[in-house]
Amino acid sequence: MLEPNEHPAAKEYQKSIFADGIPATMFGVRNVQAEYERLSAEGVRFTMPPTRKGDVTLAVFDDTCGNLIQMIEYRN
Repeated sequence: MLEPNEHPAAKEYQKSIFADGIPATMFGVRNVQAEYERLSAEGVRFTMPPTRKGDVTLAVFDDTCGNLIQMIEYRN
């Protein structure tokens, strides 16, 4: 759960990081591609599909509450 944003500064921060494409939080998952496919089938809108960046694969989606959420999978 993300912190409430009732304070005007919190609302401005939320809007700013969303506009800049910065995720508000991140969740580790075992398989980003599988979660991407599962969530996409449920209508979740991704702003970044699964993307490999070195030892990690990540994807970012819109939580429909003004936040971007990142999923990340580490590979050894």
